[in-house]
Amino acid sequence: MKSSIAGSFLAAGALLAAALVAQPAAAQGGYPAKSIRWIVPWPPGGGADVLSRMLSPKVSEALKQQIVIDNRGGAAGNIGAEMAAKSPPDGYSIVFAYSGTHAINPSIYSRMPFKESDFAPIIWLSSVPQVLVVHPSLPVKSVKEVIALAKKRPGQLTYGSSGNGAFNHLTGALFANMAKIDIVHVPYKGGGPAAVALLSGEITMILGEPASIVGFVKAGRVRALAVTGEKRALGMPDLPTMAEAGVSGYAATSWNGMLAPAGVPAPIIKRLNEEFNRIISDPEMKKRMLDNGYEPVGGSPEKFGEHIRAEIAKWAPVVKATGVRVD
Repeated sequence: MKSSIAGSFLAAGALLAAALVAQPAAAQGGYPAKSIRWIVPWPPGGGADVLSRMLSPKVSEALKQQIVIDNRGGAAGNIGAEMAAKSPPDGYSIVFAYSGTHAINPSIYSRMPFKESDFAPIIWLSSVPQVLVVHPSLPVKSVKEVIALAKKRPGQLTYGSSGNGAFNHLTGALFANMAKIDIVHVPYKGGGPAAVALLSGEITMILGEPASIVGFVKAGRVRALAVTGEKRALGMPDLPTMAEAGVSGYAATSWNGMLAPAGVPAPIIKRLNEEFNRIISDPEMKKRMLDNGYEPVGGSPEKFGEHIRAEIAKWAPVVKATGVRVD
């Protein structure tokens, strides 16, 4: 009898120990248990939307849950980013991060609806040189010819952007400042609407993300003249840099990444980071990204957080020098 009772206690103890060991594994393995909202702080059709829809099916496949793209454009990305910052920190809301919103807006907007500490970095997805693109009716085939025409017609050439204070607003303002030309800024609610305006001839040029315009360039509907990075873009090696094309010292490269609300458990951030790194390292995905102007980066959440902080410090004096301000 005593042996039977002892055996029962031993069995019960073994079951309890197994349950205790299994609990953390189950807690980590239980994510995600439902669909994930992927907030894109821009309208459909722009670069952020293009890259998000390129990557999200692979993320859905990896996590075995539906990814729901939620486009929330406005205020140069601030509206969608604020929504993400105020979402529950449970891993079921993530947000597409863009250099304009997270590195430049803090210096441009007098009242920001969020702080960078409101977010937990997930991954630095890509580096993105912008492209100077003109409507084919504009009688120019180089950056130097754009500058000459703008000096001949001060205040008559227009450039579109994805909103007041957006990265391509600042790149245009920097171009005008460094080339000493008078061109008029026309803000839209995203890169997609700005590209449509260029196609219709409503504006004469944009400095935009390749993803929203590369198809139109290939189709001959718009003319690409230069890229804005310090070096030629991997996906468009035939295009000169702005510096090579005549604006000495000009360099402006945006970036994209993924963030979550601050407070999301570390194991969830780690899982998302690992899946994103694996997806953007895949040769087929890397090619698709490069074809659309996105140069994959990847790495740890800490690497992305450090980059955001460095970019905020980098762009503050540039914003001050160009005088761009949104109240």
